[in-house]
Amino acid sequence: MRDDQIESLIREIATKHGIAVGRDDPILILQTINNRLLQDGAKAQQDMLDQFKQELEVLAMRWSEDAKNKAERIVNASLNASKESMENMMAQGARETIKSVRAEIDTSLNKINRPIREAKRIAIMNIIAGSMTIIAVTTFLTFTVWFK
Repeated sequence: MRDDQIESLIREIATKHGIAVGRDDPILILQTINNRLLQDGAKAQQDMLDQFKQELEVLAMRWSEDAKNKAERIVNASLNASKESMENMMAQGARETIKSVRAEIDTSLNKINRPIREAKRIAIMNIIAGSMTIIAVTTFLTFTVWFK
């Protein structure tokens, strides 16, 4: 305890209690011991508070890291789900496009097949007509040569 604190305490005791106390009075020794105990207690409490603060900081860092890892896992899962959904939608779109293109090709082939079948029928009729003409000419020539 400092000298000015001791003097202040002596004056306060004299004022409040009307008792004169000297510097060597046992009450001042108790006051000094009490102040020392309070200082030691305050220091111990400060040390415990500092240790608690460090533990809280470590826990906060761990929680932060855990939260970050969980957020990354959630984002990755979301991205994977989105990617899978996009792939499914693209595959479905491709199937629909293929179906649509196939229908268009079939329609075009049907439009082309009719004239081709008609041309084929006409070609067969021309072959038959040509064959009949050759047979008729051959028969005519044969009869004209035999009956001459």
